[in-house]
Amino acid sequence: MSTQQLQDQVIQVRRDILRMVHKVSSGHPGGSLGCTEFLVCLYNKIMKHDTNFKMDGLNEDLFFLSNGHISPVYYSVLARNGYFPVNELNTFRLLDSRLQGHPTTHEGLDGVRIASGSLGQGMSVAIGAALTKKLNGENTTVYSLHGDGELQEGQIWEAAMYAAGNNVDNYIATVDYNKKQIDGATDDVLPLGDLKAKFEAFGWDVLEIHQGNDIDAILTGMADAKNRTGKGKPVCVLLHTEMGNGVDFMMHTHAWHGKAPNDEQLANALAQNPETLGDY
Repeated sequence: MSTQQLQDQVIQVRRDILRMVHKVSSGHPGGSLGCTEFLVCLYNKIMKHDTNFKMDGLNEDLFFLSNGHISPVYYSVLARNGYFPVNELNTFRLLDSRLQGHPTTHEGLDGVRIASGSLGQGMSVAIGAALTKKLNGENTTVYSLHGDGELQEGQIWEAAMYAAGNNVDNYIATVDYNKKQIDGATDDVLPLGDLKAKFEAFGWDVLEIHQGNDIDAILTGMADAKNRTGKGKPVCVLLHTEMGNGVDFMMHTHAWHGKAPNDEQLANALAQNPETLGDY
């Protein structure tokens, strides 16, 4: 995909997120919009993956969404990349849907390998998958995504210590570093301190993408991250994003972490993101 094609999908995914959350008056648009560019780039340019989905993921790069509350962006990107029909996005958060509010596995949705949203667990799972890849002799990479507020969970740091102590160097963990969580700024809820220094102290190789909503910056930064794999250390990417990116009234605030737009707000938000690939 060209940069323009990636941007076209970004805009359409934003529309999907907004419409999905609005339809059921429930969901998490803020973080979903903030991670749209990253996930579009990940699935279209960065990962080696197969839409003929198999749970074992042999000889594929794997992705684990740990902050599962941003399922709207995850579902949209999976659908827009051919894992399941785009019109299934209409079923988001409905009873008996495969697209639950937090991703689960018993519904058998292609692309989803773990149930997530119980924060703090995704890194542990990703490390297990990365070790399995090593045992299988694969030349593949495991990726995960975490919220910065999620790093307030102690299990994250147990996993971080384990990954470095066991040279899990085929693993890239990305932190959505928007400095906001459901109750306010992370500095007000529970300060995270110097994340780069913390991960480095735990034995990780750390890089930052300061323009985490810019496609070229993401592609350059993640290529750098990939080049750092295989050198004895797990890799952490601090992705500086803006919660609610692409919708002016949702940006620069934590208020839209878990709130759905009303009819008027939806129309406003969609007008800022004109259709590019076709709504479902």
